[in-house]
Amino acid sequence: MTTTATTAATTAAAPTDAGELGPGHGSGAAGGARPGRLRPWRAGLRRGSIEVRHLLRNRKELSGYLSNVVVALLLAGFINDDVPGTKVPMAHLTLAGFSAYLLFQIGLLNLPQILVTEREEGTLLRLRATPGGIPAYLIAKSLLIVTVAVSTLVILFGVGAVLVNGPLPHGLGGWLTLVWVTALGLLAVVPLGAAIGAVLPNPREALALIMLPSMALLITSGAMFPISKMPALVQNIASVFPLRWMAQGLRAALLPDAARAAEPAGSWQLPTVALVLAAWAVLGFLLAVPLLRRAARRESGSRLTARQDKAQLSGAPAA
Repeated sequence: MTTTATTAATTAAAPTDAGELGPGHGSGAAGGARPGRLRPWRAGLRRGSIEVRHLLRNRKELSGYLSNVVVALLLAGFINDDVPGTKVPMAHLTLAGFSAYLLFQIGLLNLPQILVTEREEGTLLRLRATPGGIPAYLIAKSLLIVTVAVSTLVILFGVGAVLVNGPLPHGLGGWLTLVWVTALGLLAVVPLGAAIGAVLPNPREALALIMLPSMALLITSGAMFPISKMPALVQNIASVFPLRWMAQGLRAALLPDAARAAEPAGSWQLPTVALVLAAWAVLGFLLAVPLLRRAARRESGSRLTARQDKAQLSGAPAA
């Protein structure tokens, strides 16, 4: 995934953020501490809205996201079997699982690449001079990722329902489950993606380091076929990670109750889905801000220049 739009948006938003956070920040001026605490939110939301607008104007990035939807629809279109032991089309299970993987991919693959690329281009170095810069930056990235993720799901479900008779929630309960599983799933993976992006070495290695584990989870987490068909050891390992529970929660929202027969416990286990995703969300938030602050503290002009010189010598384009 390219990061041209998001990087340009970050640069464009920086002066505004500084203005939001500069005069009177943390002082005892009128408004006291409460406005000071709100300034990173205002700056982050403003920066995030700029990045969303830049993304909408970048056809290359948009086509990258839409290609994932095309892959999911093609897979669903070629699957004609039913889920074992049920009358539920396997294509419906595939679309539900792939929608979970799209959320996982956007948070755990795309976000770290954005962060590593912008670090190489000096964004974290600029954040050191901006009061409240790291929280505002995280808020902006979260807004961008949430917008992309929700839009992708809307397109996938809408086009899937029209072209391949894809699944949609049944009743109010199904829609509510879809909303809270999507929200909690994003909370579980977006901060974790930010934490991973803070420690990855460079953009050239970032994708290689996280792609293989992500593909392994896609295969073992029941996103593409019933997890109950996997060996017990594989099921136990997959159950530690959020993708397995995101997929199960979205199946609960999109598939009829008859599909529960293909689940290992014979039920949707929604309380467990909520508990595991909430635990990953807390862990991600505890890791993301300190790791990004540490990465920003370690940044310097000499480090940035050295990395750019190394990239030029290796034949990669300079930031």
